[in-house]
Amino acid sequence: MKFHPLTHALLGAGLLMSAAVAQAGFAPDKPECIAPAKPGGGFDLTCRILTSSLDQSGLLEEPMRVTFMPGGVGAVAYTHMNSNRRTDNNAVVAFSSGSSLNLALSKFGKDLDVDDARWIGAIGTDYGAIIVKADAPWQSLEELAADLKANPDKLVFGAGGTVGSQDWMKAAFLYQSLGLDPRTMRYVAYEGGGDAMAAVLGNHIQVYPGDMSEIKGQMDAGIVRVLAVLSPERLDGDFADVPTAQEQGFDMEWPIMRGFYMAPEASDEAYGYWVEQFNELYQTETFTQVRNNQGLFPLSMAGDEFEAYIKAEVGKFQNLSREMGLLK
Repeated sequence: MKFHPLTHALLGAGLLMSAAVAQAGFAPDKPECIAPAKPGGGFDLTCRILTSSLDQSGLLEEPMRVTFMPGGVGAVAYTHMNSNRRTDNNAVVAFSSGSSLNLALSKFGKDLDVDDARWIGAIGTDYGAIIVKADAPWQSLEELAADLKANPDKLVFGAGGTVGSQDWMKAAFLYQSLGLDPRTMRYVAYEGGGDAMAAVLGNHIQVYPGDMSEIKGQMDAGIVRVLAVLSPERLDGDFADVPTAQEQGFDMEWPIMRGFYMAPEASDEAYGYWVEQFNELYQTETFTQVRNNQGLFPLSMAGDEFEAYIKAEVGKFQNLSREMGLLK
């Protein structure tokens, strides 16, 4: 079973339409990037890419601060923006495909859906990965799969999300491919990728179905091994030596969008301003370099196009969750 990414359209003149509503005099007061998890994971990475790019490009008049709001892979932040900061024009909140999945599963609250935010733009796409400690006994996904099939009760998986989360889904695909029931998986849920990485390094879990961009530093340091990347083809650059699950005989792909939203009742002027910042960032070499250095791959869309992308992604996740028995 595959989850295919939506077609990545090129940035065009249509992307600038939302920005046209921005008034020349608008500027955020104490701009803020909210990372909905503890430091060290994908949401932290998402905010750091944005803040570094904006700072180095000189597009903001004052530096953007990063604040952390962990809980429910974005659920706490989504609820907070809808309950306490509905008209906030100054904050942008990091979002990912994992958040889209939880939104599709109504884990952000039965009364909250995809229309309860203003969708600003994406900063790139990532891919899932099957990660183990560098001294683990498996050299490939094939070896791990053979061990898992022979001893399904021995191995413990863990990641930054509960049962039904995108990280759980990655491991569930592996179980399904081996004829095992994903609901029997030994799985430990952590609050973010940073905690999950600490757990695999501390031998509390054996397998971390995480994301490529989150583990670049650990790969460079030689303390983790990536058994497979869940991309349709091998990635370029620093990840070129990492084999795909596909080439090892496993029909598994998992792309991960990273982007931002803002408060549901933020003004049109503020929304247009932030969309314009993203469109301007996409044109800079600074942004491209920062994104590439953090292991993300191009996905540049903002405003109306990004909103359509998010709504389609949530719909796809609802269908996928029904296939996995997580939704009726």
